[in-house]
Amino acid sequence: EVQLVESGGGLVQAGGSLRLSCAASGFTFDDYTIGWFRQAPGKEREGISCTSVGNGRTYYLESVKGRFTISSDSAKNTVYLQMNSLKPEDTAVYYCAVAFEYYGLGVTGYDYWARGTQVTVSS
Repeated sequence: EVQLVESGGGLVQAGGSLRLSCAASGFTFDDYTIGWFRQAPGKEREGISCTSVGNGRTYYLESVKGRFTISSDSAKNTVYLQMNSLKPEDTAVYYCAVAFEYYGLGVTGYDYWARGTQVTVSS
């Protein structure tokens, strides 16, 4: 069974940092896509970053480029999202997801989703 276990959310002041983790299990593919998404109340879920595990390709939404960094630890089957210079506009529930036949930020391209973790950035 494919599982994605997410951690690292919390409350942080504007300008601060958080590091989200997404631990994947239940599959043995050498190359797949892990994406990070967020959804604020009343808004659509949006993709913010993804990485193709195995070849190192990364992609970022323009609004987070230069502030967020996606990385992976293949030995731990874990993908991270380092978030720096956080803004109140970043407040949302953050989700990681895995895609086996897709690379990009489209929600419908992903096959399995974590349950989400709340990130709150105060002014």
